[in-house]
Amino acid sequence: MGKKLNTHNHFLKNIVNNELAATILDLKKGKIILYPTDTVWGLGCDATNKEAVSKIYQLKNREENKSLVILVNSVEMLRNYVEEVPDKVLEIIKNTIQPTTIIYNNAKNLANNTIAADGSIAIRIPEDAFCLDLIEKLGKPIVSTSANRSGEETPKSFSEISQSVLEGVDYIVNLNRDKITNKSSTILKINEGEIEVIRA
Repeated sequence: MGKKLNTHNHFLKNIVNNELAATILDLKKGKIILYPTDTVWGLGCDATNKEAVSKIYQLKNREENKSLVILVNSVEMLRNYVEEVPDKVLEIIKNTIQPTTIIYNNAKNLANNTIAADGSIAIRIPEDAFCLDLIEKLGKPIVSTSANRSGEETPKSFSEISQSVLEGVDYIVNLNRDKITNKSSTILKINEGEIEVIRA
């Protein structure tokens, strides 16, 4: 039984590694991907590539003045893309048990069309092994915005994603397609040193 389990685990690991390699290849080429996150299925790209980010706005039929959520894989990486990470926020990141996106002031080193007009940026450290590995191997943050056109319902599973979105991306990650998610992330905002709840 143990040998059979090891073989199965090795097989699964190979599948994940192949998906990582294929996804990273497209991200490095400035392409856009459809991938499972710690919340809903997301549209993603290299968050430092302005042209790639523009493609996501076009696919979502969304104006570029509406900022996007960015994923990083650690507090260390986070510090490269915002001017300050307050102690209160470090506590939240350390202790939170649900996906939590935090809006920081003074974004930096990102494509300017990911950043809101006031200079803020929404960033999350996901609790998802594939996302974390993807970001680490790419060495850059990735965009994560729900896989729907502007004004449409956020799909709770892969099967709910519209054909136009499926056809509009360059690569679809072949993992977790049976996962159903009912909840988007909590959104918090740093407002003059205080933490404001935008979405619980």
